[in-house]
Amino acid sequence: MLPVERLDAILARAQSLQEEMNGELPPERFVALSKEYAEIDPLATAVRAYRDALSEAADLRALKEGDDAEMAELAALELAEIEAGLPDMEAALEILLLPKDSADELNVIVEVRAGTGGDEAALFAGDLFRMYARYADLQGWKSEIISQSEGDIGGYKEVVTAIRGKGVFARLKFESGVHRVQRVPETESGGRIHTSAATVAVLPEPEEVDVKIEEKDLRIDVFRASGPGGQSVNTTDSAVRITHLPTGITVSQQDEKSQHKNRAKAMQVLRARLFEAERERADSERAADRKSQVGSGDRSERIRTYNFPQGRVTDHRITLTLHKLEKILAGDGLDEMVEALIREDQAQRLAAVDDTH
Repeated sequence: MLPVERLDAILARAQSLQEEMNGELPPERFVALSKEYAEIDPLATAVRAYRDALSEAADLRALKEGDDAEMAELAALELAEIEAGLPDMEAALEILLLPKDSADELNVIVEVRAGTGGDEAALFAGDLFRMYARYADLQGWKSEIISQSEGDIGGYKEVVTAIRGKGVFARLKFESGVHRVQRVPETESGGRIHTSAATVAVLPEPEEVDVKIEEKDLRIDVFRASGPGGQSVNTTDSAVRITHLPTGITVSQQDEKSQHKNRAKAMQVLRARLFEAERERADSERAADRKSQVGSGDRSERIRTYNFPQGRVTDHRITLTLHKLEKILAGDGLDEMVEALIREDQAQRLAAVDDTH
């Protein structure tokens, strides 16, 4: 049963926001209210539609019991149609009423690192990076490489990308973990299947105001950037290594020729890592909550296997196998996996809410 008081409160809040926004307001207040209204409006619309359906059903029941036989017959048909749709409306509302992850609307920093498997792992890290870049394009998001360290025969030992757009973290947050690949390497003459792995970390990128970093807590080292094979890329100390002393988190950046740009990018990544560390700390304090999420969120957890000989991708957390490996790696098949993970997360969270009632 949907909580009547909660539905009343949603409609009342939506109306008060609208009324306040129609008045004279400072720009920053208007922006804050607009943001809140954009979040509550879909929920308020769904509540109104649900209540309209209930009201119409009540009217039709009255007509059905009336003296006019023809009208009663028509009312019965319409009532059956409305009543058939009510469970779906209630289910959709229950999902909309679930507590939101405050980071869902944030941009992200995606870090892909080659794991076990040497050159083959670096090639696979490259495949994963391109999958996310293409997926971002298809979603209408913008992506930009922050730093990269290329593999000896292609791919990446490590690549860090910023992805910006609407609801990016909400759709990519379940990608964190160990991705495993099984395939015959091009360099393997015997045709044996090798297993290698890459690690993906999806970090929500906070606003600057969300993470306070004191200058006194930072140690900043500058050094000369070096390219593949150890040759010097330039002759100035443009590379930057920033260590956050209270946590020991270290970020290095050397892709830009300017020390200023390298520092800005390193700070961007540091801010995201500190924000994520704080989220993980809060999550571990709410340990029961973690049980109602897909997977443990642990980056050492093996979450997915890409099997080339059989053309399949299996997500181990939801035991879903899709026989469309090429489409998934091309980005356009990834959405089916993402949608399944989101649905499972919603189902687990709904079950957790039911358990507490």
